[in-house]
Amino acid sequence: MPERILIIQGHPDNSEGHLCHALADAYAEGAQRAGRTVKHLDIAALDFPLLRSKQEWEHGSVPPALEEAQEAIEWAEHLVLVFPLWLGDMPAMVKGFLEQVARPSFAFNQEKSNPFARKRLIGRSARVVVTMGMPALVYRWYFRAHSIKALERNILGFVGFAPVDETLIGSAGLMKPDTAKKWLSKMRKLGEKGA
Repeated sequence: MPERILIIQGHPDNSEGHLCHALADAYAEGAQRAGRTVKHLDIAALDFPLLRSKQEWEHGSVPPALEEAQEAIEWAEHLVLVFPLWLGDMPAMVKGFLEQVARPSFAFNQEKSNPFARKRLIGRSARVVVTMGMPALVYRWYFRAHSIKALERNILGFVGFAPVDETLIGSAGLMKPDTAKKWLSKMRKLGEKGA
């Protein structure tokens, strides 16, 4: 059971509370109630540029605003990434954040030639929590949750996170208060379990 949990809020708009914020808060509440240590990271509050070249990704320096983010990821035993689905994928700000923090010098051991053996963040688990306008079943079965699977396999899994679980919350814009309460309760229970 993980004792150190990092919750990364990926909603690009932190000017007001959204469902993503409430879900993250509920997870944190459950985790803290179970005695776990929780840290929060809000991507929208960070100032960082987008990467524009392979050279910059491999050899450039991490923006100062993201050095603490890397330290928090390294500290965590379990990571919870929360964001809304935008145009069928994670918001650009989340992707830009992940590109910046998952640089070779941080996410991979450089001495090995086999990329599958270089995972530096092994021993950590993750949960991806995604809200969306469409029903979650439509996204999962018709669209095959393609962007979430890519995130889980090609980013989180590639650097060592395992297992990576997901919570897909559909019809967020039409959600009734009773349904929202049920989701918040589920998130508290996941937090209590550290799952």
